[in-house]
Amino acid sequence: SSKLWFEKLATEGSPFAQMYLGLMHATGLGVPPNLGKAIIYYTFAALGGDIWAQMIMGYRHWAGLGLKTNCESSLHHYKKVAKKVEEELSTNGGSAIQRVRLYDEFENLGSSSQLLDDDLIQYYQFLADKGDVQAQVGLGQLHYQGGRGVEQDHGRALNYFLQAADAGNANAMAFLGKMYLEGGTVVKQNNETAFKYFTMAAEKNNPVGQSGLGLMYLHGKGVPKDYNKAFKYFSAAANQGWVDGQLQLGNMYYSGLGIETDYKMAIKYYTMASQSGHVLAFYNLAMMHASGTGTVRSCSTAVELFKNVAERGRWGTNLMQAYNDYKEGRVNEALIKYIVLAELGYEVAQSNSAFILDRGDLDIVSKNETFFRALMYWSRAAGQGYSIARVKVGDYYYYGYGTEVDYEFAANQYRMASEQQHNAQAMFNLGYMHEQGLGMKKDIHLAKRYYDQAAETSTDAQVPVALALAKLGIVYSLQHIQELNFDALLPNINMNNILGPDWDLYIMTTLAVLLGVVVYFRRGPQG
Repeated sequence: SSKLWFEKLATEGSPFAQMYLGLMHATGLGVPPNLGKAIIYYTFAALGGDIWAQMIMGYRHWAGLGLKTNCESSLHHYKKVAKKVEEELSTNGGSAIQRVRLYDEFENLGSSSQLLDDDLIQYYQFLADKGDVQAQVGLGQLHYQGGRGVEQDHGRALNYFLQAADAGNANAMAFLGKMYLEGGTVVKQNNETAFKYFTMAAEKNNPVGQSGLGLMYLHGKGVPKDYNKAFKYFSAAANQGWVDGQLQLGNMYYSGLGIETDYKMAIKYYTMASQSGHVLAFYNLAMMHASGTGTVRSCSTAVELFKNVAERGRWGTNLMQAYNDYKEGRVNEALIKYIVLAELGYEVAQSNSAFILDRGDLDIVSKNETFFRALMYWSRAAGQGYSIARVKVGDYYYYGYGTEVDYEFAANQYRMASEQQHNAQAMFNLGYMHEQGLGMKKDIHLAKRYYDQAAETSTDAQVPVALALAKLGIVYSLQHIQELNFDALLPNINMNNILGPDWDLYIMTTLAVLLGVVVYFRRGPQG
């Protein structure tokens, strides 16, 4: 079997085989789960230089999974991975990593807008072929960078940029400059052509063109090295919000190129570039926080930044492959890919693994294990700040999915999602638990406060909150009648005796019908 083959390679010292066996033992795919063995394999693989093992160890030390939380150890591992990613990005710019949440798509929370469907791309192609310059530039950039469900294709990018540049579009000119400056399989590196296109774009005050000229003067590519000119062009680009201009200004301040070294200014420009998601800006900021250069040393900040860089490595493209598997019905294949990426610490892979397990119908995981495993991944995603995952953990403890029922723990999870991430569902659940006295003291006033908060936080919560508050009003009135002690008029009212234990559901259903009628008449006649 493949396991025996990997074991043979692992004993011979293959870091990849050790990492692979670690994955098998950690996830229980192909072998019974054994965390102790997994950690040993991961440790040796990371020492041997396996990049995935280093990433896994970085994440496990950071999150305290099977190991004590240790920021410095996490930093040590993540820094190595980030360095590899930075080296690759410096040479080829990297490809965009798509993070599509299956839960958001399922709940129709608009995450599909991250991807362009084929019809839309065909429509843009139709416009571009008709000579629409904006469509040509848009498609050019899409094919140049890749992403949003579109494969990187520099040949098509070049074609669209040339058409748009002929029509006088400055952005297209600037991107042609970038392509000729970088060189590749489609266009041969050519400083003269790059300089020509950058100059044409910069004359139209285009920041991409300005930044390109800055790079050429900074490195003396086809022109004499001139730090003053480089600084001037980068400043002009940065002032227009162009991310590369901001990054390069940060570099000039950091290294003192033609200006005095100023770490505070370097951090300022790196931070601006990082806000647009520039990976190299994250990397440079991480290095400064890790060493305490120009700022107070912060291991935790450095780790979070290095983790962000590590997750932009080429292996991140597996997220898109897993998503395509899922969309095309290869659910087991999708789950395996997501589980591996979840081990690497990708939060979106953890929540997607949990989502797939939560829905069941899998060949690779037995039915009695699905909730237990899903809970593990929801918990990990929650630990990385995903509020829906935090609510899900609460739900699992509330209903006893994959664990014992524990109302107190469930309420705790809802409280965290409510206070830290202002999640309306969590607020609503807390309202209900206070109303029923589940895992906490029964308190109708607190219940009302949470219901109100939920309605203020999300418009989606307004109808369920209206129903809950109406029900609460009835309950409050009945309690008030009881407190008046009308023994002569009414015996003690016990709704459980009259309507059974699910009486609150009957009231909610009745109120829902009434509310529907009210909404219908409020809308008035349509036409």
